[in-house]
Amino acid sequence: WLITAMDLVGMLPLPEEEHRSIVEWILSCQHENGGFGSNTNHDPSMTSTHYAVLVLAELGELDKLNVDGVVSYIKSLQNADGSFNGDEWGDVDARFVYCAMSSLTILDRMGEVDVRAATRWVLRCVNYDSGFGNFPGMESHGAYTFCTVAALALMDGLGHVDCDGLAFWLAERQIPGGGFNGRPEKAPDVCYSWWILSALSILDRVSWIDGAQLAQFILSAQDVDDGGIADRPGDIPDVFHTFFGICGLSLLNAAPELKAVHPVYALSVEACERLGLPSLGFSSSC
Repeated sequence: WLITAMDLVGMLPLPEEEHRSIVEWILSCQHENGGFGSNTNHDPSMTSTHYAVLVLAELGELDKLNVDGVVSYIKSLQNADGSFNGDEWGDVDARFVYCAMSSLTILDRMGEVDVRAATRWVLRCVNYDSGFGNFPGMESHGAYTFCTVAALALMDGLGHVDCDGLAFWLAERQIPGGGFNGRPEKAPDVCYSWWILSALSILDRVSWIDGAQLAQFILSAQDVDDGGIADRPGDIPDVFHTFFGICGLSLLNAAPELKAVHPVYALSVEACERLGLPSLGFSSSC
């Protein structure tokens, strides 16, 4: 969250010593099985592995990554039905399909896993309201809907989705105050400025919401003294919500000084172009 936020506001590259220490620390978190833990000597997981790939990509240090090890680890977590475990203990969740497909796309190794099976499993997570849950039969949720939509974009599977129905459910998450909630009848949260808005961007339906009101909600959650962004106005800011707020403003083109963020990779568009990542052309699928 921090590194990409810094990129979007123009704070990269970092000083050489700081850059080197971050890269060395990340590499120290890799295990013999190829996966990364959240810290040195922490158990490896799909999400931490994805984060390691993202940060090294953002910093231009993928050449230092044991790519074969990462790919082997991700492959080991795919189940016969196409889903992915979050770690060796077997927790299955739509997030892990997105983490796997994003990592493998960045590393240009998508062909190492069963993409068709993964696509079929993700499509089982759709609900009657056209939103997606984290598992087949589970309640639709804004964050999991981003994960499934982004995963389908990476797997060229958006053609199987009712894009208008899904975009309607996403647009309905905007409440009168301008912010998004993640589920009906819940409070708004700046984090959904990424989860919801990025999904709408992928579907090419950003015009379905009031962008000016959303931008005002995000800005009202900023701490005027410390500069960070909180989950909602009046709360304490943190890196997590600061990143999502910056991304929301970037997707809305509401702050011209911000770089553009890619709605699928959660990296700056500049970094994606430097890495030669597929642009995806997702809007044409809907």
